[in-house]
Amino acid sequence: MKKPTLHTSRRSFIAQSTKVTLSLGLGSSLVGSSLLSSCSSGSESKAKPTIVTGFSQKPLPYDYAALEPHIDAMTMEIHYTKHAAAYANNLKEAAAEEGVDTEKPVEELMAEISNYSTKMRNNGGGHYNHELFWSIMSPNGGGEPEGDLAAAIAKDFGSFSGFAEKFEDAAKTRFGSGWAWLVLDGGTLKVGSTPNQDNPLMDLSELKGQPLLGIDVWEHAYYLNYQNERPRYISSWWNVVNWAAVQERFDAFKA
Repeated sequence: MKKPTLHTSRRSFIAQSTKVTLSLGLGSSLVGSSLLSSCSSGSESKAKPTIVTGFSQKPLPYDYAALEPHIDAMTMEIHYTKHAAAYANNLKEAAAEEGVDTEKPVEELMAEISNYSTKMRNNGGGHYNHELFWSIMSPNGGGEPEGDLAAAIAKDFGSFSGFAEKFEDAAKTRFGSGWAWLVLDGGTLKVGSTPNQDNPLMDLSELKGQPLLGIDVWEHAYYLNYQNERPRYISSWWNVVNWAAVQERFDAFKA
């Protein structure tokens, strides 16, 4: 099966940008001015934070015990060093086997995951999902969003409580293992869930959109502390949600 070519790598982009810069310095003032004007207007129109995921695990941004009592230290350590680490390692292995450039964002791979193996799908999704999961939690989390994210939630769900109820229902009713999500799809916020390690960026996912918030409802994410009480885990998890990080994602992906 022929593998599609992913988009231009960051390294290639930097190299190309360097060539353009040199051309600006050596070319005539008229040509240089035109190119600068074009580059300037382009950069102004895209002045948004960029959020991309690499193929390697980032360091956990807090101690294993930092989210207690809502997520216990042993669960965090096992989850990060065993489960999530295995996804990252297996993803790199699959990428080597299938000729995927690991210098490129994982998001590009997700967008055409149907062209790759089940190994790539499971581990690529598992790696992306967990990297997002760690980033939207904090020992200083909890509360509710503010500003334009709060306004968007009120517009699309009626209220924060209306959103939270719908999100919890998606997480509670996901049969077996999977994830529940808040996504931004064409300017509209939506809630849904995906099975196993699938996510809304995958071209084969029924739920589509840019993930802003996601909760892991695999049993390894909560069983030591909550056993079979998934609803109690979900309810407690709100206390560690980092709404500033969710807002950053919202700012990056909104129109």
